[in-house]
Amino acid sequence: MMRSLYSGVAGLKTHQTKMDVIGNNIANVNTVGFKSSSVNFADQFYQTMSNATGADAATGAAGTNAKQIGLGSTVASITTNITEQGGTQTTNRALDVAINGDSFLIVKSAGATYFTKSGALNVDANGTLYCTTNGATVQGWMAQTDAQGNQSIVKNTVQDLQVMSAANMYYAPTETSAVTITGNIDKADTDLVVNDPTIIDTKNGKKLTFSFYDELGQEYTVKMNLYRNGSGTTGTGTDAQATSVYSVTLADVTDADGNSIFVKKTVANGATSYSSTKVKINLGGVEYTIANETTDINQKTGEFTITGTGTVPTLSFIAETGDFSTVSDANIPNTSTDWGKSLVFQVTDAGTLDNTFTKYVPATDSGGVKVDFSSLTQYSSSGVSSTSYSKGSTKGLGTGNTAGEMSGISIDDKGMIYGTYNNGSKKLLAQIAVATFSNPSGLEAEGDSLFSATLNSGTFDGVGEDVSLSGSFAVGALEMSNVDLAAEFTSMITTQRGFQANSRIITTSDTMLEELVNLKR
Repeated sequence: MMRSLYSGVAGLKTHQTKMDVIGNNIANVNTVGFKSSSVNFADQFYQTMSNATGADAATGAAGTNAKQIGLGSTVASITTNITEQGGTQTTNRALDVAINGDSFLIVKSAGATYFTKSGALNVDANGTLYCTTNGATVQGWMAQTDAQGNQSIVKNTVQDLQVMSAANMYYAPTETSAVTITGNIDKADTDLVVNDPTIIDTKNGKKLTFSFYDELGQEYTVKMNLYRNGSGTTGTGTDAQATSVYSVTLADVTDADGNSIFVKKTVANGATSYSSTKVKINLGGVEYTIANETTDINQKTGEFTITGTGTVPTLSFIAETGDFSTVSDANIPNTSTDWGKSLVFQVTDAGTLDNTFTKYVPATDSGGVKVDFSSLTQYSSSGVSSTSYSKGSTKGLGTGNTAGEMSGISIDDKGMIYGTYNNGSKKLLAQIAVATFSNPSGLEAEGDSLFSATLNSGTFDGVGEDVSLSGSFAVGALEMSNVDLAAEFTSMITTQRGFQANSRIITTSDTMLEELVNLKR
């Protein structure tokens, strides 16, 4: 009879433990990244009254089973339902991420490494990415820049992601290396005057312009002249085709304020004077400069004339179809992919200007600004030519940019963190790393939505892995608690009834003991 009392007590304890777990689950029904737990019971302690016996053929006695009395129940395990995905709540915050899959964010707090499903992230005063639910810093890999300026992620040991460091707050300027001229040239356009191809005309013709950035991110505008100089042919023999030929010359180069880089304006004692900057510009093999400062600059108006020396580059179209044929520039070697398609713009002598323009090096086919004309056509268009340009090659490379200041950061579904800048540029800063475990249920909860690795969960290698190997990030969303309220309330009912039943064991056993005591009366 005393055994039943202890069995009842054991049952009360186990059901109380289960109720504690249920209460904790329900309390965290809205906790970001919370994983619910469940309790499993096991019977315990059997007192054997008699052992089992086998059959005896000699006596004909049958075998008997063991006589055992159990002593109640115990908590066999409290299992965290860690692999069950919680619901996704949309927040539309750029730094909120929900993990689709079994992986965990790697975070560090007080020097120790933990793991979490809470993706409510932000940036602290030091520019480091951290988890707002526990204050732990998010771990991952920082982007590295190679000698060519390309950025990539190198997956070494994880580290704090200081995405808004001083180095990342600004985007360094880069020079423009390519420009693409687009549009259509109508040969009936009255602006396309016919000139002697041996004369380098810097004043007349159809005006074409493009702009570029120098090494400091300063923008300049180049003004060119396009004029007709007759016809020609391309190809040989049966492949020969008639072409319409145009000359391309330089008219001017101006800075961001609209001032020409060929002339310097000086105001002293109320008097204005103009002088040559001595700059020399090469476009398509022709070098332009102010040849005579005295005669080529009007000291009253500041108007000037530049003179070109060299062979004028020509632009040709197939006369029959109006398609682009070729453009000539002796500077570009025929081994270059830009040969026959582009002219090179470069500053061969900076004069008194800051030398922030890169010069073209034919041996390496690098430097300068390659002006690609291959997208131009010569179709009939009511005598009106319409042209435009875009920075960069036809593949969008070499656009260049001004210096920029960080305006925000964003995360993509692979955990790549990008900085956006007010100059329109975007830069890879880092990547968030994740960790997976062979037995994620073996992780030990530490509170604050943190888990730590144990001997039964598997170890963390210190490097982590790309989230795309096991899932993805849902950006602008959070993984909520995976608590199932319907299941929890059902378990609460069965737990309450189990507790009541075990309490009846104790009261009934007490009544029986009372009857035994009353036998003396």
